[in-house]
Amino acid sequence: MTDLIRLQPEGLAGPGSRFHIDAWGKAAVNLITHAHGDHARAGSAEYWCAEPCAAILRHRLGPEARIRPVPYREPVRLGDCWISFHPAGHILGSAQIRVEQASRVWVVTGDYKRDADPTCESFEPVPCDTMITEATFGLPIYRWDSAHEVTRRIVEWWQRCREDNVTALLFCYALGKAQRILAELARFTRDEVLLHGAVASLTQIYREQGVAMVPTRLVSDAEGPTEGRLVLAPPSAHRSPWMKRFRQVSTAFASGWMAVRGIRRRRGYHRGFVLSDHADWRGLLETVEQSRASRLLVTHGSSDTLARYLREVKGMKAEALTTHFGEEEA
Repeated sequence: MTDLIRLQPEGLAGPGSRFHIDAWGKAAVNLITHAHGDHARAGSAEYWCAEPCAAILRHRLGPEARIRPVPYREPVRLGDCWISFHPAGHILGSAQIRVEQASRVWVVTGDYKRDADPTCESFEPVPCDTMITEATFGLPIYRWDSAHEVTRRIVEWWQRCREDNVTALLFCYALGKAQRILAELARFTRDEVLLHGAVASLTQIYREQGVAMVPTRLVSDAEGPTEGRLVLAPPSAHRSPWMKRFRQVSTAFASGWMAVRGIRRRRGYHRGFVLSDHADWRGLLETVEQSRASRLLVTHGSSDTLARYLREVKGMKAEALTTHFGEEEA
């Protein structure tokens, strides 16, 4: 029996290539797990996504893109398959994609996390026969503290920056991570946070969907000096000409990669906060177990390591699958 989902030059393809999932080439129907750039690429004729993802996808792909929003958990017929989107807990609108044909069920997780996040629906286990799972942080060294605890450390660092009269410049991914930080900060403070333009436009979309966050303002619209203020910016702004507007700064990066101190030193940040929108080692193993899948295909990150662990320690049928996913986290 052939696989329900197969790897093709354009990406993960369903039966008869009637649809692709997060295609990296052009597709007739492209089912999108979430709107990060490595999963939602331009060029397909039509895009299907979970309802909360549609506004972000429109922002990313432009007004001409044909986008079909689908409510979470609602089965939709596509050829001889039933398709449904289920919460992945990665960012706003992120989804696992369930594909059912006759008696077979496959699930493509896309990127996901198991920790609570005030900006999106929590991950929902979806039983299946075969699961294609990410493994961005698929090593035992990756074990996350709670977002509340990490945010408390960010607030303490910000306070020290105020005392030292320097700008607290926190780098984080513009889509998902920045908004999560702004929402988590609302549990500690109502002080205004300044935003790089790339972060501000996406934050507005989150606000329009009812996500509660601290007050924000564009850095370019800030009144008075920025010393003592917290600024959120994308990693691409680090060491760029944009930073010349600040006189004295303390820099930090919020990412799961900050669990490895050598990475922080190589990237030249003063501080690192371990906050990830991906599952850690325990979350990956928990998800595999709850899926009840008889076969696991593991993609991006530490895919070989996780697949080998599942085979040799857990006795599961597992193998690595090479895809183009993971560029957002590289």
